[in-house]
Amino acid sequence: MSHIDLISTTSGMTAARQLSKSLIQHNKKLVLTESCTGGLVASWLTKIPGISAHFCGSAVVYRNETKHTWLDVPRKILIRPGPVSQIVAKAMARGVLIATPEADVAASITGHFGPDAPRQQDGLFFIGIASRNTNTPRVVVHRFRFPLPMHELTPLKVRRQRQHQAGRIVCQLLADHLQP
Repeated sequence: MSHIDLISTTSGMTAARQLSKSLIQHNKKLVLTESCTGGLVASWLTKIPGISAHFCGSAVVYRNETKHTWLDVPRKILIRPGPVSQIVAKAMARGVLIATPEADVAASITGHFGPDAPRQQDGLFFIGIASRNTNTPRVVVHRFRFPLPMHELTPLKVRRQRQHQAGRIVCQLLADHLQP
């Protein structure tokens, strides 16, 4: 488990604005690839005027075949250990950074937020952050797990809350990563 608080009260837009400030301060360009958040982080960022100077774009790669075709994630690891894994998050971050030569940093997110998640994967997600150092990007992966949902919440509400929390975590990790 990583050090980020999974019960953050920061809004998605606040987290995106903080990330935007870090990108500007460090003069870095970002590219994203999102699976379980479905482009939510990219949506927040693109609401910020002028972000195009520091945000290259985002690939929403929801299906395994798209992860393979767009990002060159090996089919073998998409089968085993599967898309909700550290190695796939790493391959996604590396793949989108390689595919976006103007980007300095990339982030990926893959996970299972339900409903109908296998119990061992319910609420599990991985965030990969890739940085351009040399010809081979350096990638760090963080593992997170949301607690099992409360019974009074509907499965769709649980899913939506998890997506928003995970999106905020992506923004916070990236802003932290950009600090020297």
